[in-house]
Amino acid sequence: MPVATLSAGDALRRLAEFDTIIDARTEDEHALDHVPGALNWPTLDNAERIDIGTMYKQVSAFEAKKRGAALAARNIAAHIEREVLDKPKGWRPLVYCWRGGNRSGALATILGAIGFQVTLIDGGYKAWRAALVDDLPRLAAGLRYRVVCGPTGSGKTRLLHALAAEGAQVLDLEGLACHRSSVLGHLPGQPQPSQKGFDSLLWDALRRFDPGRPVYAESESKKVGNLRVPDGLMDALRASECISLRLSDEERVALLLEDYDYFVRDPELLIGRLQALRAVRGGEVVNGWIGLVRAGRTPDMVRDLLAQHYDPTYAASTSRNFRRFAEALPCEPADRSMAAMRAAARRLIDSETAPAPQAG
Repeated sequence: MPVATLSAGDALRRLAEFDTIIDARTEDEHALDHVPGALNWPTLDNAERIDIGTMYKQVSAFEAKKRGAALAARNIAAHIEREVLDKPKGWRPLVYCWRGGNRSGALATILGAIGFQVTLIDGGYKAWRAALVDDLPRLAAGLRYRVVCGPTGSGKTRLLHALAAEGAQVLDLEGLACHRSSVLGHLPGQPQPSQKGFDSLLWDALRRFDPGRPVYAESESKKVGNLRVPDGLMDALRASECISLRLSDEERVALLLEDYDYFVRDPELLIGRLQALRAVRGGEVVNGWIGLVRAGRTPDMVRDLLAQHYDPTYAASTSRNFRRFAEALPCEPADRSMAAMRAAARRLIDSETAPAPQAG
């Protein structure tokens, strides 16, 4: 059966039509970023691609192509034996590589020869990435947001989780970025995705939301750890309705000690992170915080860190960047527990109003 081609823009819109999305690039290329939901069937693996590239430059293109064809045929055969033998005749895969060339073409040709209806992304991942970047602002602008604002430790992430549990639509930027969005926000053992991978995760999340219902998100800065929130999404969030989440200082300190329990277990890890604040808070202040940690008075350090660093910074940033914060809807859970957060989430969902019509 002939292999069809599809533009990257059409692939964005028609992704759900395919039974399987296959990334024919190497493991490392796939790990950096890929079409959401794609399975990795390397035509050449990491080491093989390097070897063939070296042979192409140092020996000849002809010898490299012969060797590459042998490796590709062997790998494609393994993929077919492992993944394809149980597929029905109506199975419809979408295949791509870096530019939609030899690697995906070889796999698609063999699958097509079997009799499957195979489609290639014209221009491969490179074209897909460009189309996704262009599509993100459109998706972001087509949704209505309710932005949860509140100082550090007020439970913004807990409230988002509670909202999701109650059936609301939630965009968890910190969850997608694997970072808690502050100097102390790196999650031990959890590397952040690449910027391209983060963009793909955002695009995939945004396309699944119902534009007729609000999307809840947290009031983030332009960067979450090392990752940048795309401008179109950031602009939409900053222009949106705000919710002002409030907890007592006592509850905030207790919540932070729970959520950052790895710092409680490993004080030296916390001390190492506090060093990054010397440039903005000065050595004397940071040394005072370190002294409290080493004296076993971490709750006192957290309370002082909130008062001297996080609260002033957050208040200034929120009032400056979220222009509807002055009219924010108050949200005051009874305490930091998930039961209290879910009760607050239900009240917020009950307060939702019908969205204004969105421009296409």
